[in-house]
Amino acid sequence: MTKQDIYNTISASIMEQFSLSADKITPSLNFLNDIDADSIDFVELVLDLEDHFDVEIPDEDAEKLVTLQSTVDYIADKKGITA
Repeated sequence: MTKQDIYNTISASIMEQFSLSADKITPSLNFLNDIDADSIDFVELVLDLEDHFDVEIPDEDAEKLVTLQSTVDYIADKKGITA
């Protein structure tokens, strides 16, 4: 698995959960500002990521996952992926 695989997987989840088109998905996508995700939406996304990538994301870490890229980097770090 690569960072690109992680990015693609998270992008697909975001497109499905928030009914967004692919052109709206960018690395700088901000969950709060760009897709107007409320706290419940965000918790659902985090739970989905935990299940899909088999990682635990503590609440204090989840609060820092503001953009798509920061989320990709976080998951990659948890999985020990550098490329």
